[in-house]
Amino acid sequence: MHIAIEIVALVSLVVACAALARRFGVSAPLLLVVVGVAASYLPFVPRVHLEPEVVLVGFLPPLLYAAAIRTSLFDFSAHRRSIGTLSVGLVAFTAIGVGLVAWWLLPIPLWAGFAIGAVVAPPDAVAATSIARKVGMPRRIVTILEGESLVNDATALVALRTAIAAAAGATVAWHERALEISVDFIWAAGGGVLIGLVIAIVLAWIRRKFTEPVLDTTLSLAAPFIAYIPAEELHASGVLAVVVCGLFLGHKSPVLQSAASRISERTNWRTFQFLLENLVFLLIGLQTRWILDDLSESPLPASQIIVATVGIFVAVILLRPIWIFPVTYASRMVLGSSRSGPVSWPGIAVVSWAGMRGVVTLAAVFVLPEETPHREVLVFIALVVTAGTLLLQGSTLPWLVRRVRLPAPDPAEDALQEAAVLQGAHREALIALDKVVTPDDPQQVVDLLKQRGEARTLAAWERLGRPETEAETPSETFRRLRMAMLQAERAHILKVRDNGLVADEVLQRAQTALDIEESMLDRAEADDVGGRSEDLSAPVHAGKKLCEDLTAAPTVTTPNTPEGCEECLREGGSWVHLRLCLDCGHVGCCDSSQERHASKHYAEVGHPVMRSFEPGESWRWCFRHEKLG
Repeated sequence: MHIAIEIVALVSLVVACAALARRFGVSAPLLLVVVGVAASYLPFVPRVHLEPEVVLVGFLPPLLYAAAIRTSLFDFSAHRRSIGTLSVGLVAFTAIGVGLVAWWLLPIPLWAGFAIGAVVAPPDAVAATSIARKVGMPRRIVTILEGESLVNDATALVALRTAIAAAAGATVAWHERALEISVDFIWAAGGGVLIGLVIAIVLAWIRRKFTEPVLDTTLSLAAPFIAYIPAEELHASGVLAVVVCGLFLGHKSPVLQSAASRISERTNWRTFQFLLENLVFLLIGLQTRWILDDLSESPLPASQIIVATVGIFVAVILLRPIWIFPVTYASRMVLGSSRSGPVSWPGIAVVSWAGMRGVVTLAAVFVLPEETPHREVLVFIALVVTAGTLLLQGSTLPWLVRRVRLPAPDPAEDALQEAAVLQGAHREALIALDKVVTPDDPQQVVDLLKQRGEARTLAAWERLGRPETEAETPSETFRRLRMAMLQAERAHILKVRDNGLVADEVLQRAQTALDIEESMLDRAEADDVGGRSEDLSAPVHAGKKLCEDLTAAPTVTTPNTPEGCEECLREGGSWVHLRLCLDCGHVGCCDSSQERHASKHYAEVGHPVMRSFEPGESWRWCFRHEKLG
């Protein structure tokens, strides 16, 4: 009963702190650490001992898997050079650098120095990316930080295991020990990747047999442990196994799972990830009191402990930019820019400062053998590095992002790309419909199918801007009226339920149908936020060429009727958005408008390229090739 009460109290505190953080605009990880530190000194709070197995087996695999299934394999591959230098090179550099500083400042053997170096080496991107999305970091930086967090834990844990193995084999000849350690290191990395891939292939085969969302989601929740435990039992890297398994299954999910299974998996993992991510930061703070109690029994003088702690903390902070700046520019000089293009120096500065440590550091330090010299001091140093980086770097990272003026992701530009993607998808859908439709299919059904696909595409285009009159767009009108209808339908279902006229199972199916439709309307409304761009133009992607029409077309031309749609002004009609023909200056209304004069103009005269004629928008569209420019 006491354990149940403690779990409920922890979860309740996590939810309350997360809600307060969102309410007052502060970082949830920082608030949870501070609350945890304060709570550890309350007399009625029991001593919470963070067992390494609980974190390394219970927390780390699901957190890594949840991040991996959401990570784009293409983005990961595009930034593999940056991710590799951070997650492997930087971790090794930090472990060696911190190890030498610890060996110099503390009376410990060299292997113990390298061990504490490996413990504090891996940053926790949970805090960094939560702040990144809040303050609006560029997606490339967020991708690099998330990719680093997927692999750096594996590098650090393998390095820690190697340091401990070096201590255990102190009586063996150095060349024999070095060979054994090298083989173990190679197997840990290669074996983890191999086992993760095998597990992913097996789970993918099983998933093809499942059509029930509950069974599929259950398998998904078990997947990180299915990958992690066999790898660790075979002395390979369980972390790499989980990451490879998650990346593979996430990449294949559109063909392995049904739509219902993907929605169920996404919802359940978001909840699971929210609880675990926030709970680990609360647990970090709750360790403070008893770690300080153990430190008081250390035979080392307080002055030496303080100097060593400050020295290692400063080394952790400085070694990251010392590695990142020269290695980044040196790799560009030798290998050239990466396929996705180089990150600017302000971006490199932000990545250098986004080095907050997390619960893996605290969990890993408890893996140190009990006979490690001055183990209580090393545990305290790990706590200071974790809490210190969260408080120092976590609190100043938003300021740095604003100071260097990194461009945030533009919601309007996202809507532009989404509209273009949906336009192409609708075109392919019409081609597929023409192939499968038969003369026996009712024409009204075919027309309804075309209308539904077209309505979704037009709704995406409508979200790009607003007419000067701020008039309600057709999709907004549909959403408002349909929500009113759904409210009436739900009221009728509840009335039937209260009267006990229909079986509850039947009513639940009817309610689910309404909930699904309402969730789609809620998503459309949620997407329609985020403000406008100062100058919305089509995104430029490195390596992608425009079509010949967009290349030849100008970017601006003089409008014939700057006051509005030429035909609508003449005929007394109205429009939703305006489009400008870049060949002749014709101003026409968009496809969401009733008359669709811009498309009719292209059909009549064949001028392929138009430009948005809405304030603050400069994107162009090729009718012939259906491409943005």
